[in-house]
Amino acid sequence: MNCLIAIVGPTSVGKSTLALCLAQIFDGEIVSADSRQVYHYMDIGTAKPSREERALIPHHLIDVADPDEDFSLAVYQEMAYQAVADIHRRGKLALLVGGSGLYVKAVIGGFKIPQVAPNPELRQSLEEKAAGEGYIALYKELEQVDPDAAKKIDPRNVRRVIRALEVCYTTGVPFSQLQMSEPLFHTLVIGLTTAREDLYRRIDERVDGMIERGLVQEIQSLLERGYSFDLPSMSGLGYNQIEQYLQGKVELDVVVQHIKYEIHRFARHQYAWFRLNDERIHWFDIRSGIEKPVQGLIQGFLRAREKVNL
Repeated sequence: MNCLIAIVGPTSVGKSTLALCLAQIFDGEIVSADSRQVYHYMDIGTAKPSREERALIPHHLIDVADPDEDFSLAVYQEMAYQAVADIHRRGKLALLVGGSGLYVKAVIGGFKIPQVAPNPELRQSLEEKAAGEGYIALYKELEQVDPDAAKKIDPRNVRRVIRALEVCYTTGVPFSQLQMSEPLFHTLVIGLTTAREDLYRRIDERVDGMIERGLVQEIQSLLERGYSFDLPSMSGLGYNQIEQYLQGKVELDVVVQHIKYEIHRFARHQYAWFRLNDERIHWFDIRSGIEKPVQGLIQGFLRAREKVNL
């Protein structure tokens, strides 16, 4: 079984920067585990690596779908498996990097993704319930039928709540139970964390930088290309909030503060996927020097796997 290094943690904590450093040291390539970086034309709002960074180290699963393309977890998992296998065939180290918890666990946990075709009538019914009774009512329904899945899903992510309910009602088996399988890789999981106030500061600085680099113009360009805000790809943080500004409903500074607040909340939710008490994750506080300790951990992990394979 081949080795995989996963770098996880909340948004803005520095995962990509560390991954670039490690990829150069260990002759590695980076596989993105970000549910929004897969889309073309969505660069600023998804904090994609720059062209220079991608020229320095090969990155995979970035810009692999159009914003109006149906890109499922199953599609991501299959593409990630292919990317990691290709990296291994060329004798390089694969680094899985990102903060999308479900995407990360689909790869390192070997999730067996439920092959359940969309049910348009059921989806419409659930969407109408969310619209009429509020997203909390829909989330409470999921808590009743599959509490384990509900714990891992943000109540405001109506699309994912609906998908989990769809799988439950179609198969008769809880969504959470359909995801158990054997992992394909020996994985070392490195987690990055920091104090909450430091994380919020980093998030706020990133959001300000996105606005300065032209996030509003990027979204206007997407609309001019024919993509609309009702697409799942456009529901990402930063994109859907800008809609109110473009419609003239609120001032930009109000929208920016709202984006920051929502990303703060999202970062807190990410710790539900990557728990600080999870013994499988080797946590490092970014406020201390972490590059050398992380490098030493990886070296020890790779040496141990080499001995096993002898």
